[in-house]
Amino acid sequence: MSIQTASKPALERTILDHLNTAVMLFDKTLRLLYLNPAAEMLFEVSARHMVGHHAVTLLPCPDDQVEERLMEALRSRHPFTEREVNVIAADGRTKTVNCTVLPLHHFDADDQILVELTQVDRQLRINREEHLLSQHQATQALIRGLAHEIKNPLGGLRGAAQLLEQELPDAGLREYTRIIIEEADRLQDLVNRMIGPSRLPRRASVNIHHVLEHVRGLILAESPNGPRVLRDYDPSIPDFIADQDRLIQAFLNLARNAAAAAGLEGHIELRTRVLRQFTIGNRRHRLVLQAQIRDDGPGIPQEIEDSIFFPMVSGRQGGTGLGLPIAQELINRHGGLIECESRPGDTTFFVYLPLETEHE
Repeated sequence: MSIQTASKPALERTILDHLNTAVMLFDKTLRLLYLNPAAEMLFEVSARHMVGHHAVTLLPCPDDQVEERLMEALRSRHPFTEREVNVIAADGRTKTVNCTVLPLHHFDADDQILVELTQVDRQLRINREEHLLSQHQATQALIRGLAHEIKNPLGGLRGAAQLLEQELPDAGLREYTRIIIEEADRLQDLVNRMIGPSRLPRRASVNIHHVLEHVRGLILAESPNGPRVLRDYDPSIPDFIADQDRLIQAFLNLARNAAAAAGLEGHIELRTRVLRQFTIGNRRHRLVLQAQIRDDGPGIPQEIEDSIFFPMVSGRQGGTGLGLPIAQELINRHGGLIECESRPGDTTFFVYLPLETEHE
């Protein structure tokens, strides 16, 4: 393939311009000569702002030795590929790509390097979501099995304590049976919370901003001195069919966690957007609601980041470890999913809910 910036044949330029894959062309000094529209979209910067820049400032792939690796490819004339590396868009967002480096050698011109960047975020996200969904389903099946085994003897224990209480003449002894009954009730309540709501959903037309404003009001009532709750809503989001009470409970669990993390001086942001042709798990939806609950707290401890949706896992002292698993279960029952990204000073929970009706 012969590509020269000064005299590139129109056909070759047309082909490159219409590729869905991002393509960048560098000269022998690793200065950018050309990038196609797909590369402009990947970096979210126009070509005129990028042409002439050195590869080191543009490409984090294949690693932190970008210049050495590219120059070695020019010398050896051997192409190479690095998978699942990150590039940084203009707005600071990280995108994951497969990076292929192809040296180009010409008889009558200087050598060049063609870099092809194939974005793989979507496939990685689908794989991650499928794993998260299967993980949650397996956890719920285990919990339901354990709950069945716990409830039966727990009910018998409570009933026996009640009968014993009626037979005891001494009020001091009846105090012990009262403790048994109260602890049995507490364990029963804990098991019920772990397996989630038992009633059938009451589905009706729901406005997501009514749900979030209700949650915001509860958070402000519970913590009137802070944190500050900010809003960034997309007013074009249509109503959709859902169980409003369950959505309120799910978002309230997330918002309470955010409030605890942010503290009195921190900030929480509630944000909504519409995503088109978006995949949740392995199912593609025409329209999907993305609701974000973000806080500027210390972040989720790295050692529990992969298990925060497991029951009894909590990153704060005194936490029950049930808020997130319950929220995930409630959103799953609407065909949606909760994901999380966290680093110190910036933790965001992403709630995805399909907006199309069952008929659609």
